[in-house]
Amino acid sequence: MNIISEQTSKRKKEHLELSLNSDVSFKTKANGFEQYDFIHDATTEVEIDRITFKTIFFKKKINYPFLISCMTGGSSESENINAQLAIAAEELQIPIGVGSQRQALENENFRKSYQIIRKNAKSVPVLGNLGAAELIKLKSMDPIKNLINLIEADAFVIHLNPLQELIQPEGTPNFKGLLKSIKKLVKEIQVPIIVKEVGSGIGGRSSKKLLDAGVKGIDVAGAGGTSWAGIEMLRNKKATDDYFWDWGLPTSFCLKENVRLKNDYKFILIGSGGINSGVDAAKAFSLGADYIASARIILKELDSNGTEGVKDLITGWFGTIKKIMFLTGSNSLKDLRKKKLIRRELSY
Repeated sequence: MNIISEQTSKRKKEHLELSLNSDVSFKTKANGFEQYDFIHDATTEVEIDRITFKTIFFKKKINYPFLISCMTGGSSESENINAQLAIAAEELQIPIGVGSQRQALENENFRKSYQIIRKNAKSVPVLGNLGAAELIKLKSMDPIKNLINLIEADAFVIHLNPLQELIQPEGTPNFKGLLKSIKKLVKEIQVPIIVKEVGSGIGGRSSKKLLDAGVKGIDVAGAGGTSWAGIEMLRNKKATDDYFWDWGLPTSFCLKENVRLKNDYKFILIGSGGINSGVDAAKAFSLGADYIASARIILKELDSNGTEGVKDLITGWFGTIKKIMFLTGSNSLKDLRKKKLIRRELSY
């Protein structure tokens, strides 16, 4: 294993350990959902047992509009995690993303940690993943085609993490040529391209640039969940500028900004960033999300209660969403998106 690949695997291991064992949540900034209440419908006629969440994700049928978000890969520890998460995804029939495949570009040592996802999730959508900082270094898109083939990906995610790269001791905060690279990727790759943040959010102006470049999905990954700046600060014990721990746009704000673009662009909108309950999920849907996604809470549930715990957590959330739909007079998620929220300070 070369030195660069060794560093990548070591960093991934540290990220996992900190995500599981340290408080890496935002300290003072929330996802914004706490500012909203649902509008109660005392005359609801919704038949709760007839509510269904079945839908399509890039031409594949899924049971719930929920994505087990891109988390890990490229280390010995991540293979078992991905194996179990993939089993949960397959049994629930929901999409699943792999963690950054950067390590698979560097050598073949931990490729099984990525391949295990498709092995255990044979029929559901699987999303590949690479960081923007790595994308712009590529002169050819062939390496990404190889990453897609490695896991038989149905879509490919480019994650934007300028803050993380800025704080990370080994980071490369150079994104010159990003949009040009994304345009080239869209043109040369056959599967849909999704762009996501890692916790600082994607606002309307950034999304418009990405959609003009041809991407087919935006995962807002807003502030309020895991602070990757915080993770890197804990790794880099010399970091002292705590201001950036809470840097970012709240998830609720990002969703409101992005849903406005639906009139001019055809794309899927994924709500993530602090989705830690069925109520959070319902509010994300009500603010315009087509799908929702979570990462660290799923990882922690897997660590505590295994695959069955992950399945119970996700189905439990959608049980809560059903109750909220009943109480707001919403027969479908489409109905739930029709002005079913009110800002809390205006509620009473």
